[in-house]
Amino acid sequence: MKIKEIIEMSTDELLTKKRDLRQESLHLRLQQQSGQLEQPSRLRLLRREVARIETVLSKRTKETK
Repeated sequence: MKIKEIIEMSTDELLTKKRDLRQESLHLRLQQQSGQLEQPSRLRLLRREVARIETVLSKRTKETK
């Protein structure tokens, strides 16, 4: 997901997306521990997407104050 798409999403959508990505990340980490993970690069992508979402959310909270 690109940063432009993230910025266009509402705050509620971002929070939901963040929760879903963290849930998926948890499942992938469990698969990695058991040796069943097929795409290790997916973990990195998820971490980066969560970071982008958190950046946009924190920027929005700073703007409202």
